[in-house]
Amino acid sequence: MGEFKVHRVRFFDYMPCAISAMAFHRHSERLAVARADGAVEVFCFADNYFQEKVIPGQDGRAVEALCWVGQRLFSAGLNGEITEYDLENLRPRYTVEAYGGPIWTISSNSQGTLLAVGCDDGTVKMFEILEERIQFQRNLDRQKGRIISLSWHPSGTLIAAGMMDMIRIFDAETGHATHRLLVERGVGASKSKEVVVWSIVFLSDHTIISGDSAGKVQIWDGFTGTLVRTHLVTKWDVLALSVSQDESSLVAGTSEGTVVQFQFLSSTVDQQDKEWIRTRTFKNHSHDVRALVHTDTAVVSGGMDTQLVVRPLLDKVEKKTQESALRKIAFPHRNLVCCAKKAGLLLFQFPDHLEVWRVGESDGHGKPGDSLLVKRKPEKLIQLKTKGEDHICCSALSPCGGWLAYSTVSSVRLYRLQYNNNISITKVSRLPKELRWAHQLCFSSDSSKLFASSTHSTVIVVALNQLECKYLQTLKPKSGSRQPVHLLFASEDGKWLASANTDCEVHVYNLQKLKLHCTVPVYNSCPTAVAINPATSNLVVAHADQQIFEYSLVQKEYTEWSRKLQKQGLHSLWLERDTLITNITFNPKNPAHIILHDMFMFCIVDQSLPLPEAKAILYNQMTLRSLPEPERIRHSHAFKICKNFQHLLCVTLLEDHSLVVVERPLLEIMSQLPAPVRQKKFAT
Repeated sequence: MGEFKVHRVRFFDYMPCAISAMAFHRHSERLAVARADGAVEVFCFADNYFQEKVIPGQDGRAVEALCWVGQRLFSAGLNGEITEYDLENLRPRYTVEAYGGPIWTISSNSQGTLLAVGCDDGTVKMFEILEERIQFQRNLDRQKGRIISLSWHPSGTLIAAGMMDMIRIFDAETGHATHRLLVERGVGASKSKEVVVWSIVFLSDHTIISGDSAGKVQIWDGFTGTLVRTHLVTKWDVLALSVSQDESSLVAGTSEGTVVQFQFLSSTVDQQDKEWIRTRTFKNHSHDVRALVHTDTAVVSGGMDTQLVVRPLLDKVEKKTQESALRKIAFPHRNLVCCAKKAGLLLFQFPDHLEVWRVGESDGHGKPGDSLLVKRKPEKLIQLKTKGEDHICCSALSPCGGWLAYSTVSSVRLYRLQYNNNISITKVSRLPKELRWAHQLCFSSDSSKLFASSTHSTVIVVALNQLECKYLQTLKPKSGSRQPVHLLFASEDGKWLASANTDCEVHVYNLQKLKLHCTVPVYNSCPTAVAINPATSNLVVAHADQQIFEYSLVQKEYTEWSRKLQKQGLHSLWLERDTLITNITFNPKNPAHIILHDMFMFCIVDQSLPLPEAKAILYNQMTLRSLPEPERIRHSHAFKICKNFQHLLCVTLLEDHSLVVVERPLLEIMSQLPAPVRQKKFAT
């Protein structure tokens, strides 16, 4: 596997934000997730739950609700604005003021022609969905309390609105309230407290289901406005409800971190008189479950503990398969750490600032597994706060450590760094007008060029010298894709630049001629990491479905090793991993070594060794150590997997061949969360 001196980095205080809302687009199997800082993420469930797009947040933009209308995504928040997102350029397309105070909820009719928003001033406002924008149509009858939750009847003629102490049913055509359903307050002390109807669902048979702050899930008859059944599921709040497409199953999320499932079942053999029966309780969260989605096969939940949990329903999937495994998505599927290999510096990206650290030094002598004494402690050199309200969408540090760049949705900023006795940072004031904003940033290995991905998968090339930068060229793919570039990689020898977009395309540009060199054959899963081997000029691509390809840039074809790997197939345990490869690097001492990592392991793929057979033990490093030399060689295979380090954000090699491993233990993230609601535990 090779010996490395390892810098074990745990001083990146990455803190993900709470999940505040979710919306699922059933046709394309895409989930939109809103975070407490206003960021919106789009996950593609059909492509192994890959985090396809991230729209950065903004100070003061708290998203309370999300809604898909066809391929368009809308959000509403407590700032009183409705936002439509540009999913090609990863930014808000426009915002519309609703003029009703904070907006608590947003919902569209099943025809996709109208948006309804529930406002703090007691109005339900209707907006017409036009081709390029939305337009205010009218208000429904104004109520005395704020509108907390909304649900359209599938016919599009009625709307149910959850409020304080009551539910109102509106006629969508006349705008008048037709029914008032009084929600009883809780027992005991909570009787004096208003009950908040946090979530509501309007079913096609005119059943209304509500979840409230008194811990009740209530079933109502929408024709008569009468209460049919009350289920007390928690002493705390029921915050979210979601129903399956066939309306046979419902899930409720609570403040205790539990998700309770109800099913529409018959208690008799002849299947008559069906009713909603509580069937299962899942406990996959430590804090409030703020958002829920019921897909055809699973329950997707998220909340205060920041993790997105996909819980397959075992009556809907085949047992003991990859589909039936519980999945938790804790980290973003993109790099928040950039390493200046020549300077031994690390750049950490936070939403509103950047940090530059110098790694520590040790004497460097010891046996494998020893912890070495630190001669010089790691040091924070720079903390750079962003200007304005927009959060950072990408950043980069040059390999020499002399240049730092970051981009928001509105501007790119470039700085010159100098490390003498004191550290000086100088902003480069005159940037080329072509460099307005970027999805990804990357420096060339000699730090003489900056690459910035822009609209329609293009890449802008900028030449850097002492204190200025000059526009050179815009590199364009021939495909004409409108999707954003999410990966950029410049080769060590300065010859090649690889870019990957969310259309699953990988383009390689010749940097000496500044034009497109080739396009890798499109594979039907999104690339999650790309890198070019400096010794062989082979491009290595890892995909969301865990496949790995190697493509020769000289021959413009897949390499022999890649063909052999695809013919034999990857080991089943490798394919069953539920976290994605997010970084690839190479060992200059041994060109046959490819180093890649996901959240739970890093792996050195040795191309000189045979590939693991289907029945071989994949995780065999500890076993091999105990075997004598001839046996060890016989049992060795190409995939050398190390699980000594966990919750990895970055694994890369410095120029001195030492390995930098950036960890962020989930327990540390959990310890910084606010305290969960108190629950009675046995014997306490």
